[in-house]
Amino acid sequence: MTVRVRFAPSPTGALHIGGARTALFNWLFARHHKGQFLLRIEDTDRERSTKEHEQSILDGMKWLGMDWDENPIYQSERTDLYKEHVQKLLDEGKAYKCYCTPEEVDEMRKKAMAEGGKPKYDGRCRERTDQPNLPYTIRFKAPLEGSTSFDDICRGTITTPNDQLDDLIIARSDGTPTYNFVVVVDDVTMKITHVVRGDDHINNTPRQVLLYQALGYDVPKFAHLPMIFGPDKKKLSKRHGAASVMEYKDMGYLPGALVNYLARLGWASGDQEIFTTQELFEKFDLDAVGNSPSVFDFEKLAWVNSQHMMKCSNEDLIGMVEPFMSKLGLRMDDRAYAAQVMEVEKPRATTLTELADVSAFFFKDEITIDEKAREKWLGDEGLGVIKSLCTKLDTLDTFNEETLAPIFSSLVEETGLKMKKIAQPVRVALTGNTASPGIFDVLGILGKGRVLARLDEAISKGPFNV
Repeated sequence: MTVRVRFAPSPTGALHIGGARTALFNWLFARHHKGQFLLRIEDTDRERSTKEHEQSILDGMKWLGMDWDENPIYQSERTDLYKEHVQKLLDEGKAYKCYCTPEEVDEMRKKAMAEGGKPKYDGRCRERTDQPNLPYTIRFKAPLEGSTSFDDICRGTITTPNDQLDDLIIARSDGTPTYNFVVVVDDVTMKITHVVRGDDHINNTPRQVLLYQALGYDVPKFAHLPMIFGPDKKKLSKRHGAASVMEYKDMGYLPGALVNYLARLGWASGDQEIFTTQELFEKFDLDAVGNSPSVFDFEKLAWVNSQHMMKCSNEDLIGMVEPFMSKLGLRMDDRAYAAQVMEVEKPRATTLTELADVSAFFFKDEITIDEKAREKWLGDEGLGVIKSLCTKLDTLDTFNEETLAPIFSSLVEETGLKMKKIAQPVRVALTGNTASPGIFDVLGILGKGRVLARLDEAISKGPFNV
């Protein structure tokens, strides 16, 4: 059997994290089993569905690297197919016309609840033979006794007594088929072997199983994925931070890192945390997916992203960080120089945005010194150190640790100051802040011309006066 799975988004909004994780698990499962991953656009909500939303979903999937194997299926183009299946159930006596008004159905449910039962339709139109000239819906004639079971790859066997299931509406009064019915027809006609979706669909599944059986189709295998919670253990939403996948791109996350992190939300492979996409293809399977909700941890995502950044070549990182540098009004035209910067700065950043921020001083013509740093380190003592250092640095032709370390050691000896009180004034004058890569790395990358110009600029402004 060739595995065939699908992702079925509604184009009523952008691709969010929950949807991306569902798509990802389907994609990885298909690739692991050398199967097919299909895309179905559930665009029957004509008021809210837009081509712009659809494109944003496709863009999010493409950015994450997910590809699909056949042209997307659009529910809006399959109405005739759905109506044929509705008619099939009517012809076989497995569905019926219901003439009850919404008010009458609401009254039935209230009465059932008052009597301690489930709020469901009471089936009064099941055996009607008259055909009044009234609006009607079409209901599926569900079994009244027994139970309906299905095996869930993530949760085991799930059984529901049939008396808890009412006669599902499969076509509205305007003739349009309903969600639970069309997804069954879609999955069958798309030859879907495994339905992998969020566990908010579990309650729909017994009804769908009955529809498969009534239509004479094989029931696919199901896997219901655990919910994703925010740090407060509530369903992940915009209040927890970015909601759409493309927002994570804008915040400087790498697509491979987000794929890695999402794959680990509910799935594990031993103690391994960092995966390439190819490793996920090789190791991912649904039987290792748990059934407990997963918590979206932004700190863990940042750590995963930092690990992926560390594995990138400096040349690749330059290309990735350039758009973020551009937002700061900075250019990285000298690729060799930029590669040196990436090498020393990437351990200090967790996102491309951070990498641009911490690296910015290397690419500025003029730097702005943080006032607190200036107050602490650029007084008389600090500027005295810088003046002495400038005299010594002026004699050097090359700047590297081998040539710089002796000069700093000699200043420690001459002044009696600790190394920190030598290095920090220099660091503040060169970078504008008290944190940076190692001072010899900063000096070596900036080079003699930039270093002396920045140190002279700090001296020219004079000592900080309280």
